[in-house]
Amino acid sequence: MTSTTQPGQRFALDGRRARAVWVAAIGVYVLAVFHRTSLGVAGLEAAERFGISSAQLSTFTIVQLFVYAAMQLPVGALLDRYGSKRLLGVGLTLVTAAQFGFAFVHSFPAALVCRVLLGMGDAMVFISVLRLVAVWFSPRRTPMVTQLTGVLGQIGALAAAGPLAAALDRFGWTPSYAVAASLGILTGVALVLVVRDSPYTDHHRDELRLRAIARTLRAAWLVPGTRLGLWTHFTSQFAANMFTMLWGFPFLVAGQGLSPGTASVMLMVMVVTTVISSPVIGTLTMRYPFSRSTLVLWIVAAAIVAWTVVLLWPGRAPLWLLVALVVLIAIGGPGSMIGFDVARTFNPPTRIGSASGIVNTGGFVATLTAVALVGVVLDRVAPAGPSTWDVDAFRAAMAVQYPVWALGIVQVLRYRRRARRAMLEADPEAYAAMQAGSSVTFH
Repeated sequence: MTSTTQPGQRFALDGRRARAVWVAAIGVYVLAVFHRTSLGVAGLEAAERFGISSAQLSTFTIVQLFVYAAMQLPVGALLDRYGSKRLLGVGLTLVTAAQFGFAFVHSFPAALVCRVLLGMGDAMVFISVLRLVAVWFSPRRTPMVTQLTGVLGQIGALAAAGPLAAALDRFGWTPSYAVAASLGILTGVALVLVVRDSPYTDHHRDELRLRAIARTLRAAWLVPGTRLGLWTHFTSQFAANMFTMLWGFPFLVAGQGLSPGTASVMLMVMVVTTVISSPVIGTLTMRYPFSRSTLVLWIVAAAIVAWTVVLLWPGRAPLWLLVALVVLIAIGGPGSMIGFDVARTFNPPTRIGSASGIVNTGGFVATLTAVALVGVVLDRVAPAGPSTWDVDAFRAAMAVQYPVWALGIVQVLRYRRRARRAMLEADPEAYAAMQAGSSVTFH
């Protein structure tokens, strides 16, 4: 572990202060994931409280995701201008205000505004934490810390599935959401006291003016490695997101005939799989940096095979096959984190926020596409609504994933070739070092 500092460096990389900054930032991310997934256990209560249909209920998730995805590019550029601490503070404030509002409103339009604010705040958190990781940790350790960041975020999902569900059942809507929102105050104190944007006295970032934001985004976009990271995220993440955030539970219950309790356990299996597989993928990413995109393609191929077997199975699939399905698609979550590591390799620290924002857009655009397409197909094959959803309806609906996968795979292969060629032409020594297993940065 680094124990010394260089000129212009106040704190050591990988040191005690780096870990403290990371832990404080992780607290904000865990809370953001908790609030992001909190509606998943409150769907029935929300429908009753706001007097809305199932289509309106799904609008909450779609709008939240749309805002999250749309905010990634401007947030990434603002991150390079203002730093992680400010963006985390603004994001935490918006998320906290949104959940406080959600605790007290009673109308659908007002609740929808709260979800918009939640999506805006949530959009500022993850890439801000990733920027801190990239600045405070050495290139060798960054892939593993990035994976651990994603793993620890799952604590928020577990808290939403467990304690929040129990609180809603015992204390009701307003107390549960209000108390959950108040956690943002405690997290904010840690953020203010502990987090610093950089271990350097000179933060090594451009002093950008707002009019330069477009130039920063353009510079990051033009790097083939950034677009390789985007399509990596796009291709590997959407299947797991689509399943856990909206369509997995109906697929398992209405399509495959599982009880609600068993379906909930299956979703928990996905969280556990994410936690277990993330360190493994992080280790592989560190050891074989040249083959990161190949690892992603294998992860995606496993998910495609699993879905193909389930969808072609006569009638309902057996439980063991469904377990295999949720395990294999869950690995796509940690796999998508490789996209951020790829973008970090090909961009200087002054553009990490912009590049991470571009990458993060990929998975959520793919998720939105898949969520919408599944809904369109279900409306076409089962126009009478949820009561008529069955295994055949979901067989047709879930098949919409294949063109999304195909587009992503083609683009990963395309930009992998471009990124490698650009690196070889500009820095043959760095190219050879990466082939040999060294973690290098190229920009």
